[in-house]
Amino acid sequence: MYGFYYFDYTYFVFILPAVIISMIAQFKVSSTFNKYSQISNRRGVTGRDAALRVLSANNVPPLPVRQIPGKLTDHFDPTSNTISLSEPVCDRTTIAAVGVAAHEAGHAVQHAQGYGPIKLRSALVPITKIGSNLAMPLIIIGLLLPVQYDFVVYLGIALYSLAVLFSFVTLPVEFNASSRAIRALEATGTLDGEELAGARKVLQAAAMTYVASTFSALLSLLRLLVIVGNRRNRR
Repeated sequence: MYGFYYFDYTYFVFILPAVIISMIAQFKVSSTFNKYSQISNRRGVTGRDAALRVLSANNVPPLPVRQIPGKLTDHFDPTSNTISLSEPVCDRTTIAAVGVAAHEAGHAVQHAQGYGPIKLRSALVPITKIGSNLAMPLIIIGLLLPVQYDFVVYLGIALYSLAVLFSFVTLPVEFNASSRAIRALEATGTLDGEELAGARKVLQAAAMTYVASTFSALLSLLRLLVIVGNRRNRR
């Protein structure tokens, strides 16, 4: 009975809801992307073209746009200043391809214009990586030690909190990149009407995965705090 309370109680309260929400978000982005990957835009604009149009609309010089393997692996790399687009996006003329490519170009625009949250996120990357690697080992070791060594657990939780902070900082970065993308697609006449609405749905669905990820990270942090709090109460 003790084991059930200690492990399963916190799992069902904190982790299971996060897993369910993450699964719903992943299903939504996959189904929405697949739907609009079947519909080509009327102007025959490829994902690569759309990315370059977004850059031009924001007075950002053209950047290298390369194709990479996979699906939904698209990203902007600020270290090489390169936009990487997946196979279903780069040279395809679908509404989904244009929307996703424009979003990644939106990140390039953020970088070029010194957008505050993306600068903060970039600064957090190295310390978040270190914190993520050390957090769980410290927490596990701390839970195995006597209660008087709880400072080890709290150090691990503090490091894990960096990952939670990173998730929160990521939200405005992603939403802003999508807003920039939609505005540029509309301003350049790349998409309009139902096509623009479709691209917006694709990006909204993708954004929800980041919301779900942040929610999951926050619930995991709360679970750790509850576990440590219950441990101290039993002392």
